[in-house]
Amino acid sequence: MKKIIIVMLVICAAALVWYGVRTYMQNAKYNQPGFAYGNGRLEATEVSIATKLAGKIQDIYVDEGDLVRKGDKLALMQLNVLNAELAQAKAKLLQSQAQFEQMKAQVGVKESEVSAAQARADQKKSALDGALKRYNRAKQLKTTGSISEQLYENDETHYLTCKADLAAAEADVKQAQAELKAAGAEVKAAEANIQSSQAQIERVQADIDDSTLVSPKRGRIQYRVAQVGEVLNSGSGVLNLVDLTDVYMTFFLPEEIAGRVKIGADARIVLDAIPDTPIPAKISFVADVAQFTPKTVETREERQKLMFRIKAKIDPALLEQYIQYIKTGIPGEAWVKINPDAKWPDFLTLKRERKQQAK
Repeated sequence: MKKIIIVMLVICAAALVWYGVRTYMQNAKYNQPGFAYGNGRLEATEVSIATKLAGKIQDIYVDEGDLVRKGDKLALMQLNVLNAELAQAKAKLLQSQAQFEQMKAQVGVKESEVSAAQARADQKKSALDGALKRYNRAKQLKTTGSISEQLYENDETHYLTCKADLAAAEADVKQAQAELKAAGAEVKAAEANIQSSQAQIERVQADIDDSTLVSPKRGRIQYRVAQVGEVLNSGSGVLNLVDLTDVYMTFFLPEEIAGRVKIGADARIVLDAIPDTPIPAKISFVADVAQFTPKTVETREERQKLMFRIKAKIDPALLEQYIQYIKTGIPGEAWVKINPDAKWPDFLTLKRERKQQAK
């Protein structure tokens, strides 16, 4: 019986020693001058791949968990209606171009009519000049009695007729010019119709292009929100994409420490899944508003309860090298260097830094 008691006491003593050593080591690990740490989970920016236009999903080319590159085709919306609209817009363009050519030809005809009317007016003016001279001579001869009344009246009538003919010819010129101006306006209208038709084609083509959903980022498909054959409204989600070029860990620090954290400061992320492999990062965000703020801040102890959100972002170039292994949601710790002159402890030292130190 005494032996059993002695064995139990030895076991308890060993357990106490082990617990004490373990607690001491943990306290020593987390008590690093010049550094601060917080708990968090690995996160990444999520992108909703949504349809621009309402319609039916014709095909989805990816499954959940697939890695995709920027520009990869992800899904296709049904194009029957858009193809019909495109054909209609192209037919309207051809019609507008034909009208434009017809109006241009009409302008040529009107220009010829203006030239002809102007020639007739010039002819009538020349005739009027001759009739006026003849009429003036007749008036002089009449005063001397060298010409009969009948001849004088004939010359006068001829002059007035030429004058009326010129006025009519000039009116014809103005009418022809007005018709030419109207034809020119019709040409501009036909040209505007061509531009409108071209714009319609470009708009429909843009809708057709947007009906093919492509990946905006390098990432992993997280969810298929919709399925082939479903009819969606404009802006409805089809896929959920995790941007693997923007991976970070969000953690919280008290205000007296957060105030010393600089944007761009060196950080290390240690994941529970790989505790022996620290991941280099940079501080990319420090909140300017406390997350856990008491309703009334009066004492120093209450002010110390203020916690600020901080984000440690991993270099995209490093992420690309290990993109197959990146998984969000993994818990871990984020360490940040508060004192720029402090040296990283062994468990946070990178492999390349150890090699440099060894040299």
